Amino acid sequence: MRADRLVATLMLMQTRGRVTAAELAEELEISVATARRDLEALSAAGVPVYPQPGRGGGWQLVGGARTDLSGLTADEARSLFLLLGPAAATPEVRSALRKLLRALPATFRAEASAAAAAVVVDPAGWGEPERPRPPLVDLLQSTVVRRTRVSLMYGSGQDPRVVEPWGLVGKGELWYLIAGTERGRRTFRVDRIAEARPTAETFTPPEDFDLNAAWQEVVEVVERKQTETSATVLVAPRHVRVLRDQFGRHCHVLEEHDGRTRVRLTAPRPIMIAQHLAGWGALLEVVDSPEVEAELARLGSELVARYGSRDRAQP
Repeated sequence: MRADRLVATLMLMQTRGRVTAAELAEELEISVATARRDLEALSAAGVPVYPQPGRGGGWQLVGGARTDLSGLTADEARSLFLLLGPAAATPEVRSALRKLLRALPATFRAEASAAAAAVVVDPAGWGEPERPRPPLVDLLQSTVVRRTRVSLMYGSGQDPRVVEPWGLVGKGELWYLIAGTERGRRTFRVDRIAEARPTAETFTPPEDFDLNAAWQEVVEVVERKQTETSATVLVAPRHVRVLRDQFGRHCHVLEEHDGRTRVRLTAPRPIMIAQHLAGWGALLEVVDSPEVEAELARLGSELVARYGSRDRAQP
């Protein structure tokens, strides 16, 4: 994760005085390009680091500036570095941020304080209660950090399995555990884990494992499954924005056709497209998917059968 890497970079510069991107890459086990981007990011963020070109050059802190992070406890540092995705603002996190703020050079504190208060993340939708983070997330984070194998009961009626927790990913309101198993790398939805028990066994993750890259592979697989069915619809241009809101990146605007816009919609199954479109009535027309048309006709027949023959009381 980038937060702890940037702090590690800063501490290494304080210890050595001057480092090259190659030295930083070797120390932190990252690529030279990533090391260079991290150094440039620190400079762009206002940290007083600058490059010295030529033989014997490298990157160093201006004027020997120092940032003392020794006041952080292990739990506070862990909470800070695990602030990726929709993590809760726990007392440990707030305490860690206060200590970091005090450790910054005086000239940076005002802007850092303003930046910390500039954004609020509200995970609850309009009219909906906030969904709490699954309780197992904190336990699994601890096993990832400590590199401790964990015994999982996944789903119902399955035997427990011991896995190596390599990393956690927060995706919207859902959390996923990427782990090593006897059958290779696997992804588990945390809300489907019935029970998790840390073991006393430790492990070492594969040297080439990259959590971001692994998650992108998962996303690509899911995206392919979510686009197995497609349907093209004709709709008035003024309604295209609403379709985009409904289908997100699974809505692809094509071209104008006789005053209407052609839009391609994708989903895992025809019924999932039909359920979204049923409320549109005659405002749009499906033109190239008999499967989606059949599902719309079935839904319409069900609604007519249930509500069409009912007497309506006159006001």
